[in-house]
Amino acid sequence: MPHDLDRTDPGRAAGPAPRRGSDFAPLLADLKAAGLLERRTAWYARSIGLNLLLLLGSWAAVIRVGDSWWQLALAIPVALFTTRASFVGHDAGHQQIARSARTHRILSLLHGNLLMGMSCGWWNAKHNKHHANPNHREKDPDVAVGVLVWDAEQTGGRTGLMGWLTRNQARLFFPLLLLEGLNLKVNGLMALKERTPRERRVEGSVLALHYALYISVLAISMSPVKALVFVLLTHALLGLHLGMAFAPNHKGMPMPEPGVKWDHLRRQVLTSRNVTGGPVTDWLLGGLNYQIEHHLVPNMPRVNLRRAQPIVRAHCARLGVPYLETSAITSYRQALGHMHRVGAPLRKERAKVSAND
Repeated sequence: MPHDLDRTDPGRAAGPAPRRGSDFAPLLADLKAAGLLERRTAWYARSIGLNLLLLLGSWAAVIRVGDSWWQLALAIPVALFTTRASFVGHDAGHQQIARSARTHRILSLLHGNLLMGMSCGWWNAKHNKHHANPNHREKDPDVAVGVLVWDAEQTGGRTGLMGWLTRNQARLFFPLLLLEGLNLKVNGLMALKERTPRERRVEGSVLALHYALYISVLAISMSPVKALVFVLLTHALLGLHLGMAFAPNHKGMPMPEPGVKWDHLRRQVLTSRNVTGGPVTDWLLGGLNYQIEHHLVPNMPRVNLRRAQPIVRAHCARLGVPYLETSAITSYRQALGHMHRVGAPLRKERAKVSAND
C-alpha cells in the first residue's frame, strides 16, 4: 500500500494521493454494467409488506393479550419490526426503492412519521449532510459535539457532568443508546419549526396520527403503569438496535483534517467500515453493514450491496485504497477503543487534580 493507515485510530489519517480525473467513475461504470443500480421494486414490495404484517401483528398481539405484564414480552417484536420500518424509511430517503420522488416521499412519511413517530424531513436533511462529509468534524452532524465527543479537540472546556460523560463515554455508550429511540423522536419534533409551513402541516399531521394511534392502543390494552413501562422498554430496544446498526460504520474511523480534500471515493471509503457476516447480519443491520458500498452509491438498492462488495473491494485494491471490513465484535471494539482514547486527556487532567488534592 502507498501508506500505512491505522484504521482503528482516526488520528490524522490521509489516503493515497488521488490521480488526475475521477477514480470513482470507472467503479460506477462497473456497478452500472452489473445491473446493481437498477430498482428492485418487487423485492422491496415483498419486504415492506411482510414487515408491515409482522409489525401490525405484534401490536394486535399486544391488544389480544390484554392488561398483563406478559405484554412487556411483546415489546421485543414491536421494537424489532419498528426498527425494520426505519430501515425502509432510510432507503426511501436515499431514493433506493421506486422511480419517483413522490413515491419515496410517501414511503418516508409512512415508515418514518407514521410507524416510527420521527420526522423524516429532519432525519433526511441531517443524514444527507453526513453522507456529503462523513466524519468531518465541522460538516458531519453525526460527529458534532454533544453528549458524546469523537475527537480529542472536542473535549476542551467540558467540565462537570459533560466532563464526567466524556471521561467515561466508552463504557456509557451502550447504556446511552437506550435513550436514542426517544431522542430521535424529540429532536424530530423540535426540528419541525425549521421546516416550511407546508412541510410542517404534512409532517405534523402524520406525526399527530402516529401519536393518536399509539396512545389509543396503549390506553385500551393496558394500565397506565404498564403502558409507561412498555413505552420505555420499546424505545430502549429501538434505540439500542438502531445504535448497534449505525455505530460500527464510522466511529473510530479516520476524520479528515480541515483543509484536506479527498475525492468522492476516498472520502467515503477511508471513513467507513464494513461489518462481515451472512444473511442474518444483513437482516439485523438493515444492509448498513455494507457501509462502504452504501456510501459510495447511496441510491443503490440495499439488496444489491452484497453483490457490489467484491467489485468495490477489487477496485480499491487496484488503487491501493485501504478497504476495511471487520466482524461486528471487532467493529464495536474499535469504536469503543477510539472513544476511550478521546476521553484520555480529561482522565489525565482529573488524575492530576486528584493527586494535588
